[in-house]
Amino acid sequence: MTTLTTSNNFDMGELNTFPKILRHNAQQHGKDIAMREKEFGIWCQFSWQDYHDRVQWLALGMLKLGVKSGDAVALLGDNRPEWIWGEIAAHAIKGYSLGVYQDSMHEEVAYLLNYSKATIVIAEDEEQCDKILELGDDVPGIKHIIYCDPRGMRKYDDPRLISIEDLYQLGKDVLMADASAYDQLVDATCPDQTAIYCTTSGTTSKPKIALLNAGRFVEHSSAYLRADPRKPGDNYVSALPLPWIMEQVYAVGMALISRQIVNFVEEQQTMMADLREIGPNFVLLAPRVWENILADVQARMMDSTPLKQKVYNFAMKLAYDAQAQGKKSLLAEWLLLKALRDRLGFSFLDSAATGGAAMGPDSFKFFHAIGVPLRQLYGQTEMCGAYTVHHEGDIDYDSVGFPFDNAEIKVINPDAEGVGEIISKTVGMFTGYLDNQSAFDEDVIDGWMHTGDAGYFKESNGHLVVIDRIKDMATTSSGVSYSPQYIENKLKFSSFIGEAVILGKDRPNLTAMICIRFSIVSKWAEQQGLSFTNYANLTAQPEVYQKVREEIERVNQTLPPAQQIHKFILLYKELDADDGELTRTRKVRRGVVAEKYSDIIESIYSDKDRVEINTMITFQDGSKTRIQTSLKVETLIESTVDSVSTRREAS
Repeated sequence: MTTLTTSNNFDMGELNTFPKILRHNAQQHGKDIAMREKEFGIWCQFSWQDYHDRVQWLALGMLKLGVKSGDAVALLGDNRPEWIWGEIAAHAIKGYSLGVYQDSMHEEVAYLLNYSKATIVIAEDEEQCDKILELGDDVPGIKHIIYCDPRGMRKYDDPRLISIEDLYQLGKDVLMADASAYDQLVDATCPDQTAIYCTTSGTTSKPKIALLNAGRFVEHSSAYLRADPRKPGDNYVSALPLPWIMEQVYAVGMALISRQIVNFVEEQQTMMADLREIGPNFVLLAPRVWENILADVQARMMDSTPLKQKVYNFAMKLAYDAQAQGKKSLLAEWLLLKALRDRLGFSFLDSAATGGAAMGPDSFKFFHAIGVPLRQLYGQTEMCGAYTVHHEGDIDYDSVGFPFDNAEIKVINPDAEGVGEIISKTVGMFTGYLDNQSAFDEDVIDGWMHTGDAGYFKESNGHLVVIDRIKDMATTSSGVSYSPQYIENKLKFSSFIGEAVILGKDRPNLTAMICIRFSIVSKWAEQQGLSFTNYANLTAQPEVYQKVREEIERVNQTLPPAQQIHKFILLYKELDADDGELTRTRKVRRGVVAEKYSDIIESIYSDKDRVEINTMITFQDGSKTRIQTSLKVETLIESTVDSVSTRREAS
């Protein structure tokens, strides 16, 4: 008998693919709300029956267009219901869904469309259609381009273009002729087949495409729900890009199984306001987003009255003191915390998560202090996302919690302190990389995924601690080992520091390249009466250097002397994914940064006190501007010649 339960025991039975679960939900709970989308300031609701209808129309419509089993269906745009409908429709016809980040540049889009051999693209709007149309013969495999938003599309006459409404109609026509056509497709979906093409982060090179199995994805989502249960009707706000594996798990897999309501914000700029309107029960946000929220709170306090600042500082001290004792401060709750959570849209949270990159323990402590039940996740695209999480009431700010009940984790080749490489296996494990068997054989050995991450299990509580990428762990020329990521996260707790890159491998000491958080620093500069014209001009202000210096010195006091930052420089621009300096999930591509800014790095380690910059910057719209500025090399700690270098010279 086909069953789907939503208790802590998620027994899927025969409901082992997304289309099957969706059909079940439509049959059993058709009138319940499945999704909401905010458009023109109004929340539009879609029931499970609406959800199912649009998926079947899309699936049958694509078949009518000639899309076949085994074809890849690319999805390009921001988080929207049509994105998910298109994905499940692709699975219904035994095709593969491929998510492409909506801010991808033309070259990235062409690479992924050609790599996946996609034949059809479901694009959000004119902007996304333009990317494909401008690529022309560079994407010869694309036969159809489906656009969801008709605004601005009348001027195009490319025969590949078709509106999603017209595609719906094609599907309806098929149903009129054969009412069982879609059910036959769903019945034929197989849990053992590849369903999702998911791009890896690509921190060192172009992203690979991991092959994810339909049934395994469902099983892994069920395991996640056992670790962090959701219930029907819970509200979830889809804020992170849908091509990212964790957003797939939450907005697609877990939402289908647990029947939580997925809410789509109107714009990224309105996310916090829309989130407050919804009052979600659960949110998943990347560390950078949590850091931005923290910075925004700090910025608002900078703008508030002296009395409010005193109340805030007093209440936060009470909250931190209570937190250290494992308690809550009722006075802090009354003075500040309840109102602050309401302002952020976190009043109804019973669980929250962060993943995709490490979060600094100071940021983690802040959110727990204000009453946000934040948990850290750990996983990889290849493992169907996260497979560890903190348990409720057992939070360790330095760790990523415990494995799911379907996951195994080992630490191999440990050093004297027990730190080694993390290897893992889960039910949701990928089956390979598309057209790249050698990479699969390199990463998966004897059934275990070699993550490339360094970590260890805490003896005191069994939590897994992830330190950094093994390839990023470094040693100075004097033999001091350090984790760049750990120090960078401590720096980013400052609301003035948006990004940091720690340098020091094979060098005498540690230094840093800093990107200021422009929204905060510009507000602070205005309060100080400083005049500036743009980002580059602001970073050159002596007062800004002094402020950042104070922030770094504060972090230095928490670090061992050998790991303290000796010099820093304020970069003339923000690190950008469009320039290849960050991945689309906002991780630093250290190799790219090291090569691109090699002259600056050499200057930091020389006797120079300034670096002259004369370069061109290309914006996303293709326009260019020349940057001419002088960067100051700020010295925090006067360096002496390291002993290793001295010995080499003597020999």
